[in-house]
Amino acid sequence: MPDFAELSATAPPVAGAQVVSRIAQLLRLVGRDPNGSPLADIVRDSGLTRPTVHRLLSSLAAEGLLVLDPASHTWRYGPEIFVMGTVAAPRYPVDELARPALQRLADATGESAFLSIRRGLETVCLMREEGSFPVRSFVLHEGVRFPLGVASAGLAILSALPDTEVDEVLRAQAGLTERWGAQNAAGSIRLNVRATRDRGWALNPGLVLEGSWGMGAAVFDRAGRPAWALSLTGIEPRFRPDRQQFLAALLTQESALLTARLAER
Repeated sequence: MPDFAELSATAPPVAGAQVVSRIAQLLRLVGRDPNGSPLADIVRDSGLTRPTVHRLLSSLAAEGLLVLDPASHTWRYGPEIFVMGTVAAPRYPVDELARPALQRLADATGESAFLSIRRGLETVCLMREEGSFPVRSFVLHEGVRFPLGVASAGLAILSALPDTEVDEVLRAQAGLTERWGAQNAAGSIRLNVRATRDRGWALNPGLVLEGSWGMGAAVFDRAGRPAWALSLTGIEPRFRPDRQQFLAALLTQESALLTARLAER
């Protein structure tokens, strides 16, 4: 009898699977910005035609999954998304466990602290805690997605994967430089992975936005897989070499503590 993998490889595609994939993609695109996403941006980044995008967004709005802001003409998550998230939240306790860690990091450093989760080839920012320092970097906020290896959280997670998986991720991310610049080419990311492993924490010296720096440390699940990352972001003068060790010690301490608490749950 053929095993499940063989059956999956030979089975015909499920009817409507393409529509489901497109809907999931649009939901992710809308969720990138809490302030809403304009139709033009969604069309551009989805690769779909404008009529197709508008039709799917309107259908999602009819189900309460999205809403169209009449003032800004941007698409946002609707009330059904909130209901689904509320129902799902108890199964994923990282939220309640991570919030105290973010608060301690923000209080001790004055910088903005973040929790990101790995989703496939990307990281998604789940939550943030603002620090007391008045000048901040606004590159990262809830819902923002970065490719693995781009920005400090994704670099921390990628660096904690085996070399074979790092190779697979980078092969799947062909064309990364078109969106993120030559500084995020596969060769550069490999160098950053090696440096991250040597240090024990990731450093983003303005590779996403000039002058906006970040540091990250991976958080592991019960199987020992890097599933999340804690990070700090701010302006370049706040991340000079003489302060990096202080920030790194706090960051790695909190990431290890969060990993341990997740294992207990």
